[in-house]
Amino acid sequence: MAKGSSRKTPSAPALKVIPGGKGAPRERTRQEKEVSGRAASRGKRVQFDLETWHALNLLARDRMMTFQELADEAFRDLLRKHGRPTDLKDALRRSLKNAEPRSPRQQRKTKPRDDEH
Repeated sequence: MAKGSSRKTPSAPALKVIPGGKGAPRERTRQEKEVSGRAASRGKRVQFDLETWHALNLLARDRMMTFQELADEAFRDLLRKHGRPTDLKDALRRSLKNAEPRSPRQQRKTKPRDDEH
């Protein structure tokens, strides 16, 4: 390609992961403190191109979901597609299936009773 060319090739919508800073520990927000009974959550900041953002926003509104619920569903589906467990229960279930089967217990031979003759 020529050095000064500004021509872009068409591609899928861009999704950029923006790493967070590792500064001093921050104070938890009131909302984070109020969340109880849910597993601890971690965040990652992502950027969408404008068209993708509008499409996702419209989908969330049509389905009456928050963007977070939409993202949770999408990432759960992605993990399922690649055969990864989505939660602890699923991971334990899979580990039992992958474990070597135990040898069956030997059945005891019982003596016939005197009253069975």
